[in-house]
Amino acid sequence: MRQRWSNWSGGQQAHPDFLQPRNLDDLKKIVLKHDKIRMVGAGHSFSPLAKTDDVMINLDHIQGVHNFDERKNQCTLYAGTRLYKLGECLAPIHQALQNQGDIDHQSLAGVVATGTHGTGVDLPCLSALVADFELLTAQGDVLHCSPEQNAEIFEAGRVALGSLGIMTKITLQNRPRYKLKEHMRLCALNDIYQYIDRWKHQHRHIEFWAFLHSDQVILKTLDESRGLTEPRPQHWLSEDRLLTFCSEMTRLFPALNPYLQSLLGVFIKPSTHVDWSNQIFPTPRNTKFNEMEYQLPAEQGLACLQELLAVLKKQRVAMFFPIEFRYVKGDDIWLSPFYGRDSVSISIHQFYKQDCQHVFKWVEPILQKYQGRPHWGKLHTLQANQLRELYPKWDDFMQLRQRLDSEQKWMNPHLTELFLH
Repeated sequence: MRQRWSNWSGGQQAHPDFLQPRNLDDLKKIVLKHDKIRMVGAGHSFSPLAKTDDVMINLDHIQGVHNFDERKNQCTLYAGTRLYKLGECLAPIHQALQNQGDIDHQSLAGVVATGTHGTGVDLPCLSALVADFELLTAQGDVLHCSPEQNAEIFEAGRVALGSLGIMTKITLQNRPRYKLKEHMRLCALNDIYQYIDRWKHQHRHIEFWAFLHSDQVILKTLDESRGLTEPRPQHWLSEDRLLTFCSEMTRLFPALNPYLQSLLGVFIKPSTHVDWSNQIFPTPRNTKFNEMEYQLPAEQGLACLQELLAVLKKQRVAMFFPIEFRYVKGDDIWLSPFYGRDSVSISIHQFYKQDCQHVFKWVEPILQKYQGRPHWGKLHTLQANQLRELYPKWDDFMQLRQRLDSEQKWMNPHLTELFLH
């Protein structure tokens, strides 16, 4: 039965035949019955990755732990499991994710398929922490993929945008449960330029948010802790509510943006919290936005940021959202934006009620100038001929994809743009 679907921000909309199988047998029957299929989890991709007017499958009814290996700190989960449920899945077996981003609504399959990540110079994206996975192919076959079995599919399929088949089970390489201490404070932008290359090795996780009209950034670090649990206090004027208010004011009265950003010191006070990692990683994100994110060679990150801030300020862009700056360790996954290089991740957000393209038209050429690769779940304009230059294993991936899906069951217009144009 067709229904209206939109992604989280409302920027992507479609009218698919929306199906939610109750189990893996139901899923297999659907795959064999239909010619065109896309998968969707939380709809937290800003790109039209899941968008289709054909069949859209959601795995919200197929969640939870399948089995686990206590000795190896590994856990096999059904691919529809949402990140926010992983804490309650892993805590009873004394395991935890090695890393995580600050949004936890996505499905595990969606996170893996797009190379989603957190921050930390020694920590890769979540896809690189996949020990093995089960793949349902267009022909209805179930393939176990690991470094030892179907190794080529394993190497390529950990970041495959749902173009090789449907991940049904995913085994994660976890670690024993642990606590993190979160510290947030304001920091001079000049200190970032001078000291961040040293600080990034002194903390397990480090990231910051830089504003167009402020000489201060919000700096966040996370480090392991054995301290007593000290959860974040809940204030009526949360960071998220403040962001919504300032974004609305900037939209309605663009000239106020520099003044609002000058008030950072009034609203942002130093804070320290200690809790289990699955409680510390996520941050409430109810203020809707659209996003562009590119991954750059780590040594290019600060120069790129400096140029971005200068250009956006010169163009008087009405954007209250700060620019997010994170570190990610390189990996060996064929279509991972971090393939073969340690990276800096730079994210540009625009309030969902404002025209994001007005911002992105200034941003994207700069990100590309610094050899950036786009996050697959975020907005970008690159097509196959440009992407081929950025990914050494591009043609190998395309040959594998054609072999597994010769009838193009998993393709939609967006993937056609990415892979075939």
